[in-house]
Amino acid sequence: MDNTVTLTCPCHFGLESTLKFEVKRMGGENITVTDGRVTFTGDISMIARANICLATAERVQILLAQFPAHTFDELFEGVRAIPLERFILKDSAFPVKGHSLNSALSSVPACQSIIKKATVKRLSSVYGIEYFEEIGAPRQIQFNILKNNVTVMLDTSGEGLHKRGYRKNSNAAPIKETLAAGIIDFAKVKRNTIFCDPFCGSRTFLIEAAYKALNIAPGLKRTFSAEKWETLPSHIWVEERSRAMDNIVRDSDFFAYGSDNDPESVQLALSNCAKAGMRKRINIIKADVSEFSPRENSVTVCNPPYGERMLEIKDAERLYSIMGSVFSPSAEHQCHIITPHEDFESFFGRKADKTRKLYNGMIKCNLFSYYK
Repeated sequence: MDNTVTLTCPCHFGLESTLKFEVKRMGGENITVTDGRVTFTGDISMIARANICLATAERVQILLAQFPAHTFDELFEGVRAIPLERFILKDSAFPVKGHSLNSALSSVPACQSIIKKATVKRLSSVYGIEYFEEIGAPRQIQFNILKNNVTVMLDTSGEGLHKRGYRKNSNAAPIKETLAAGIIDFAKVKRNTIFCDPFCGSRTFLIEAAYKALNIAPGLKRTFSAEKWETLPSHIWVEERSRAMDNIVRDSDFFAYGSDNDPESVQLALSNCAKAGMRKRINIIKADVSEFSPRENSVTVCNPPYGERMLEIKDAERLYSIMGSVFSPSAEHQCHIITPHEDFESFFGRKADKTRKLYNGMIKCNLFSYYK
């Protein structure tokens, strides 16, 4: 079997450069970047390495084929030509899901049906059977049809990669782990960073910062769909987990300070930090942001409440003014604040040194960075 695979990883819009750097660092080759996605090649072990190690990818998919299709016949023949037997056995489950946009083939259910039939036809010709029980480990086939161009993929992750395995509980408005990891990268958190989050909520920034500083692979505490595939050698998962463990930085001086004015959130954050194995690296207290005092040579990253979700807009704006008076950003105390409020800078009282457009779920946000 050919040992080379082409993998493609979706990510939050705005995190493409960060994900590209991650992929390059772990040995991915032939890297290409499009909006919200990074594609690359590697050997078969890269499936395990990418799932275990990538912090900003939403999932890891095997890119099976790309071809134009304006008709259902073209879609059927394009899928039937894919060597699906490389990954799908005769007893494997192979559900199909996807979406279509600005294309002649606009009915997603119809496309699902055609792709399913073409898959059955292909596998029937290989295995010599007409009926597939689909009782084995699932291979989720995913398709994307954009402007009459079809992309067919096989998901290897199962649950999204933002589910690290350490968050058992959440507060009302958590930020997604993958987005948090990207912001931590923008903040240039290192092994000796002193890190602060005065709106720590259930802990996401604190733990992702600790993982970054200690070079802990975010997928070490979970399993992945492709681990159950008999068509992949099981030793790649053992070897890549061992490799990730060997790469952990064990002499780091990193320490994080978190606070929140809600006692329930503080207890939740403490619990989740303990689940992540980071309790000794993170201190969390109940405190209002007005009591915040920046630590020398520290980095502050936060996701303050905002009017659309947790506070009335006027309350949020008053909060931003308080933040501006106590944060005192400088080269010795860098600050990175994500919010959807377009006029945040005017209430904070200072124009950001750099602004990046990001999406927190479906909410368009800006990351305001202060480092001068």
